[in-house]
Order: sequence, then structure tokens, then C-alpha cells
Amino acid sequence: MNTSPITQARNPHATSTASENAAATDATILLVDDEPNVIDGLRRALRHEPFEFLGATSGAAARELLARRHVDVVISDEQMPVMSGSQLLSIVRREYPHTIRMILSGQSSLATAIKAINEGEVYRFFLKPCNPDDLAFTVHQALSHKRLEEQSRLLLQKCEQQSAVLARLEQDSPGITKLDLDLHGAVLVDESDGEANLADLVAAIEKAMKA
Repeated sequence: MNTSPITQARNPHATSTASENAAATDATILLVDDEPNVIDGLRRALRHEPFEFLGATSGAAARELLARRHVDVVISDEQMPVMSGSQLLSIVRREYPHTIRMILSGQSSLATAIKAINEGEVYRFFLKPCNPDDLAFTVHQALSHKRLEEQSRLLLQKCEQQSAVLARLEQDSPGITKLDLDLHGAVLVDESDGEANLADLVAAIEKAMKA
């Protein structure tokens, strides 16, 4: 059985048909199944979606691709020889925690679903054959969720950076970050020396930013 990665360039016919889909353009989807015809079938079913598709016929081949390429979503078959989909997605969760993980399975047992959810923390569990529209909608939904998470992480990083700057300012000039507020929460400014205080504050901020 061929276990080498199967790759495919970005779909030249892919177009964004809705405003919410436009942001997902160029997302990379990795399809993993030990049957190449299943991968080809999924590509055909999703050919009008604005995604780039990669394919792998084994867990090992999928890991090779993940090491070389940025992947937004992994959609893996569960029943594969050597390494199951749950085992693969468990590795993906550990090594690429921000990559979205989904399972396709021909078995509808509750034990299989629980295993995939527990080991790979999958976003969705689909039964074969799955509806292409449902799969496409779920991928778009997952990508939107991922973008929100990324924005939240960036905001958190900025807040932490700003807090660190304020902490350095307060350490260098105790009381400089304290503000006097009126009953409505508005900042009170002493106009007699406001310009001097403002200049001192700007200088302190610039110094802290360079530190």
C-alpha cells in the first residue's frame, strides 16, 4: 500500500460565494484515508470550496506533510492500518494544538466516537458517507471559530504587554499610573501642571517601551 503523501495544488476553480467564506480563502485542508479514492471523492465533493487540499494515505504520511506544510484542518478516517485516525489526531493535538481536527468513520459505535473525542479532542465526528454540504459548512464554521481564537490570543498578548509596560512605569515612578476619577468615572486633570505631567508621562512611556 502506498503511504507517501498525496498533494494537490490550490483548486483553480475555487471561489468565495459568501462574505463569511471569503475570510476562509486559502485555508489548507489535509485529508487522510488509506483509500485514495475516498480522498479523491472528498476533493471532488468540495471542489467549489475556497480551500487548498492535501492528501495522505496513512498517519505517517500525514505527519510528514504536517511537518512541512501549514495545515488549518485535518479530516481523517478512523479505521486505518498501523495508526488509527484517533491516534493520529491525538498526535496532531499535541504537536499542532491550533489545527482543527475532524474524524470520518464507517462505524457508528458510541465507543469509536468517544475514543476519537477523548484521544484527539475532535471538533466533529462524521459517519461515512457524509453529506458534502454538512462537511463544508462545518469546516467553515470551525475556521471562523479558529480565527476568533487567534484574535483573542493576540488581544491577550497585547494586554499582557501593556500591563508589563504599566508595571515598569509604576516601578520607576510610583504613583504615575494612578488616576483621579470623578463620580462618573471621568479622569480629573489638574490644569495647573497638566502639561508638565503629560510630558513626564510620555517620556516615561517611551523609556519603558525601549526597555
